[in-house]
Amino acid sequence: MGFELNLPKVPSLATIKDRLPMVFPEGTPRRGYVTREMAAKTVFVMFYCGAVEGVGHWMRPSQVTDMTDHQAENLSEEDRLAWIKVSLSNQKQRPSDTWYAANSREPIRDETIRLGLIPCGAVGEREGLPTTSSRPRYFLYSDFARLFDEDLAEYDFNIKVSEWRENHLSKEALSRLHLVRSGASLSEGDSIIVHFPNGQTRPMAPGPSSVISKAVIEVFTRVFMKRPAVIWLSESGNKVVLSDDALASQLGLKIDASRTLPDIIMVDLGEDDFAREMRIWFVEVVATDGPINEERRRSLSLLAEEAGFRQDAVAYLTAFSDRSEGAYKKCSDDLAWGSFAWFLSEPDKIIEFHDSYR
Repeated sequence: MGFELNLPKVPSLATIKDRLPMVFPEGTPRRGYVTREMAAKTVFVMFYCGAVEGVGHWMRPSQVTDMTDHQAENLSEEDRLAWIKVSLSNQKQRPSDTWYAANSREPIRDETIRLGLIPCGAVGEREGLPTTSSRPRYFLYSDFARLFDEDLAEYDFNIKVSEWRENHLSKEALSRLHLVRSGASLSEGDSIIVHFPNGQTRPMAPGPSSVISKAVIEVFTRVFMKRPAVIWLSESGNKVVLSDDALASQLGLKIDASRTLPDIIMVDLGEDDFAREMRIWFVEVVATDGPINEERRRSLSLLAEEAGFRQDAVAYLTAFSDRSEGAYKKCSDDLAWGSFAWFLSEPDKIIEFHDSYR
């Protein structure tokens, strides 16, 4: 295989690490796959190999696992071309200080590239290669590669990133980004005003939990309820924002602040048969921790049972900002069977954790 001296400039690994989270901000689907260190090193090796659209070189995942810190510092075209040739050879000897073990090819290929960078429109695949071929196949699209030009001023970088997102991210992904960003800006104000279904308003202290609570009350209720009413709302520090004692009494709920109550208690009064369609919702808002796990679900079910609610008339919801954030990943294994998960960034969708088929 012959190589020509036409390799593009290689941005520093530090620049790639810094810019990936700016290119793919909170709300980006599978953000972890495209912003972690493995993604930065994958992009670096693509530049190092000249695997950029139009250059005529491609990369294979084993080249990421074979890279070393020492080799990454050798940036002349002669050094790079020599390494490319060796790294693609069947007779190569792997150094002892490579970036990754040889069996790390799979997460680089399957997670970082196929599930992460390709769906985002950052990486393409060489046409005409059989799926079983070991030949290099991946490359950076040129407009994505330009985002790592170290001569770009901050203003120009921000413009190019915005244009790139508009051209490559799906409408759904852009919507998620907008909603997550809107929530972040809300949390920085003096207070967050929550509009309740009955027309009342209440201020909440700024912060991510209040942003999610506001979305549950203003958005979730509109999407998933027919005739919603909020019975209880609290915020950090167990401060009671709203307590509708009259409605709670009518429903037979004993709202005792000394008990461990959820962040939000809501009821869907339904449209037709009040008794048949009514459903009570216990909601935990998670910005960092505290989902509805099995133990929490059991304690809340007792509260509903005391009020005379049938179990099929009770719903348990944990609300998050976005699926890509650490809060959901941290709590997902603990979410109770028979409960739901909902995300501010995808307001018309809900996850149900089935505990049986009905």
